[in-house]
Amino acid sequence: MPDRLSALDASFLYLEDPVTPMHVGGVAVFRRPRSGFGYPELVSLVEQRLALVPRYRQRVVGVPGHLARPVWVDDRGFDINYHVRRSALPRPGSDEQLFDLVGRLLARPLDQSRPLWEMYLVEGLAGGHVALVTKTHQALVDGVRTIDFGQVILDAAPHAPQEAGEEPWLPRREPGAARLLVDAVADTVRRPAELVENGRAALADALAATQRVTGVVEALVSAIGIAARPAPPGPLNATVGRARLFAVARARLSDLRDVRALHGGTVNDVILTVIAGALRSWLLSRGEQVTSSTVVRALVPLAVRDEVADGTVPGMLGNQVTPQLVDLPVGEPNPFVRLHHVSHELRAHNDSVRSVAASALLRVGGFAPPTLHSLGARAAASFSQRIYNLVITNVPGPQIPLYAGTARMTEMFPVMPLNKHQALAIGVTSYDGGVYFGLTGDRTAMSDVDLLARMLEESVEELLTTVRA
Repeated sequence: MPDRLSALDASFLYLEDPVTPMHVGGVAVFRRPRSGFGYPELVSLVEQRLALVPRYRQRVVGVPGHLARPVWVDDRGFDINYHVRRSALPRPGSDEQLFDLVGRLLARPLDQSRPLWEMYLVEGLAGGHVALVTKTHQALVDGVRTIDFGQVILDAAPHAPQEAGEEPWLPRREPGAARLLVDAVADTVRRPAELVENGRAALADALAATQRVTGVVEALVSAIGIAARPAPPGPLNATVGRARLFAVARARLSDLRDVRALHGGTVNDVILTVIAGALRSWLLSRGEQVTSSTVVRALVPLAVRDEVADGTVPGMLGNQVTPQLVDLPVGEPNPFVRLHHVSHELRAHNDSVRSVAASALLRVGGFAPPTLHSLGARAAASFSQRIYNLVITNVPGPQIPLYAGTARMTEMFPVMPLNKHQALAIGVTSYDGGVYFGLTGDRTAMSDVDLLARMLEESVEELLTTVRA
């Protein structure tokens, strides 16, 4: 029997439209080795690793009459060159040109008739660098059966891509309409309530698939510190269009650790304080009214352990990402008072026995941040958009160099999706001594997202004033 999508996975397909594509992404920059690392080497590496993530050669097939949720089936026409693509900038390509391209690539929905991922090798960057831009649908990565491809393509040591294994991939036969209907009836007999829910989907009531999830998650609100009241008004609450802008900011992990050592809290607290400071400057630059009580509410997905799990690393990945609502004190002019406010808001989670420390996340095999950012986006998408202004995901990464084949990764920026009424999303990843912010903005509502990115770096400098005194 084919593997059926979960209710949550199916909801991401039902809710997708041209304005809000439901995929996450990443931008990894690599130093091209003297031996070269180009498109043929990348295709060879991807082919070599596909066996580790079988879902990446499967596509979604609907059930006739919507009698059950869609199923995953092997794509008998799988074409590696469709999914791994090549692009180039006019040499020497700048950061601005690269990130403008990223915004355009990420704005395009994935083709739901094919496996739900794409990868672009971007050549022509200054200094002999290349970039890898990835797009992965939120229905694909659940952290248990399927992880993000970025977690399996990178290694701790350089190595030349090998030829694909001797045994070729043999796709299983796709079930016909009759088989899909028989399986759907069997599932309905086991779970009769699903017949009504799937009928709603057939009537284009796509929200029905997610309302169950949203209701469950919203029930957590009283337990995570903020009542279910509407998000504060402001320019971040905007109906988004199809076009996107992408901008980045950089910091040194050692600097943020120095701030934490002097003022207390966690590195995550410091990062949220940096974002709060930048948002304050950005609001003032727009002429917005900012008072001492002004806040911006962020939904910050945080990793937790399963209460019934044994606390092992695999147990930390299995959809165990809990949404935490944090009121960022953008009205507070003193950066260190802002830090104390943020630390106080997050203390309940940091003290919880279910919270997962950064050191524990770093033990996850491979480069876990892409998978954890995907889980964070899934958590945010199933949470009511009425009660937060933006999504912030922050995932610690390994502090050693990683390689795709023989190419060393120098930077990695998360690319988070936008929901219908949020004009900004921020992903943060630390890697090899650096901290990398990726800002996704609606092209109309956040036309100055590059200004906010510069303000993030200025906010870091503001916090470092006492450290360097």
